[in-house]
Amino acid sequence: MNRNFDYKVRDLGLIAQGETDVWLAQLNMGAISKLVNALKDSRPLAGMRLAGSLNMTVHTSVFLDALVELGAELRWSSSNSLSTQDHAAAYSANKGIPVFAWKGQSIQEYTWCLEQTLFKENTFWPNMLLDDGGDLTEILHVRFPEHVSSVKGVSEETTSGIVKYRNMLQQELLRLPVMDVNGTITKSTFDNLYGCRESLIDGLKRSLNIMIAGKLVTVCGYGHVGEGCAKILRSYGAQVTVTEVDPIAALKAVMEGFKVSSLDNALDADIFVTATGNEAVINLQHILKMRNNAILCNMGHRDIEVNVPELSVFPSTTIKPQVQKFDLPNKHSVLLLASGKDVNLGCATGHSDFAMSVSLTNQIYSLIRLWQSPKLPNGIHSLPRSIDESVAILHLNELNVNIDKLTALQAQYIGRSFVTRPDLFSIEG
Repeated sequence: MNRNFDYKVRDLGLIAQGETDVWLAQLNMGAISKLVNALKDSRPLAGMRLAGSLNMTVHTSVFLDALVELGAELRWSSSNSLSTQDHAAAYSANKGIPVFAWKGQSIQEYTWCLEQTLFKENTFWPNMLLDDGGDLTEILHVRFPEHVSSVKGVSEETTSGIVKYRNMLQQELLRLPVMDVNGTITKSTFDNLYGCRESLIDGLKRSLNIMIAGKLVTVCGYGHVGEGCAKILRSYGAQVTVTEVDPIAALKAVMEGFKVSSLDNALDADIFVTATGNEAVINLQHILKMRNNAILCNMGHRDIEVNVPELSVFPSTTIKPQVQKFDLPNKHSVLLLASGKDVNLGCATGHSDFAMSVSLTNQIYSLIRLWQSPKLPNGIHSLPRSIDESVAILHLNELNVNIDKLTALQAQYIGRSFVTRPDLFSIEG
């Protein structure tokens, strides 16, 4: 047993289950293992005290093991009160990582867990942050501003986090450099499009075991997440309508064969999926016009896309874990999944192993780059394309796929700086 007593998880009796599921996840996350094996002797993260807030799943456990091998010390909490897989939290706590996460936290418990990652024995602890949505970074800036200067930077996982930092930057409130991991093509495509394309269905099936074929479905938003959701629902035989505010995204959806409509004209549906990254997308005025027992679920930003506070004034019944029936004054009911939080995490296990391997490999490169570089200016920074390509090549190798290489003449013609592949294990770019 390696665990310490600086943690709070639901049940350490779940360690064996965690070990089994982490082993299974590793089977499809081999790129991370290869990257770690190539870098671990140099311990590129030595000296890093990383406070992290990322969904505490078995994929995250694989990631945390990798960071420890690369030299980092960790304190960890989940970025979503419903996303924790309790057996994964038990596994990582047993490995000696201070984990503060369990499924079904209250708002107060969620905030408390975030704070535990920042302090150890009442002393401010981290010199680096990894965030998923910006909550940890925001708490640091708002509640403990005197400690911001102790942190070298933030590695951010999601679109919603980057939106938050842009707003902070515009208000001259952001006092740290942020590495935009979500901005890499491999992360935004695999996680937001391909990951959501599979995990949405997993959430719907586990929560309701519903047949998708023939259903009328409204997908709000046609960014990467909405596109993935809309396409998988159509492939299952659903009749899908897309709503959008961005005319370019709306035109793209039309060109890909979807019916595009305003939300007011798309309320006669069986299932509603929000995927906009914005707030109050579906409000009570919309809900009151929906079919009896319409299903509401979110694949976008936190729990604010469906206006849950407006809905919560009505009587509700918990049908099963993460499935609530709300009785409306018009004698209709609606079924809300995962309390309006991400349905793929609240009702299922999140993205598949391979999709998360791509995302978390980007995170490893991001952390090494932040840690080994001189302190960057405050603001939002992008990872270079060479790292994005390295992540892609590592995962192509896992799939036993070989691709062509540019000749010297071709590289010169299109202005590329390399002929062969970039160094898979370099952070230069």
